[in-house]
Amino acid sequence: VQLQASGGGLVQAGGSLRLSCAASGRTFSVYVMGWFRKAPGKEREFVATISRRGGNSDYADSVKGRFTVSRDDAKNTVYLQMNSLKPEDTAVYFCAAGFFYDTIPSKYSYWGQGTLVTVSS
Repeated sequence: VQLQASGGGLVQAGGSLRLSCAASGRTFSVYVMGWFRKAPGKEREFVATISRRGGNSDYADSVKGRFTVSRDDAKNTVYLQMNSLKPEDTAVYFCAAGFFYDTIPSKYSYWGQGTLVTVSS
């Protein structure tokens, strides 16, 4: 499967962005989808994950209550709605696809190219 993330940009603190990740190739619905991010000088970290069919989702503590992950299998797309953004949310955001509902990057088999989110104070 190939993944293409989009929707990043520059936003002021307190603002919102919605990231999208479009998938092509094998049937999208078989995959667990995850969002991760990497800030300068930091390791890649888990942001959110959503199960097949969207019945379950999980979030990093740092984004819980502010971010929402969703998926539209008819459009082969997963979304990350980000509200109340903070400067510390600044990072390159990656979507990933895999077969395990997990927070660990190595559990995901396919990765998109990333989209940059910059939150100004």
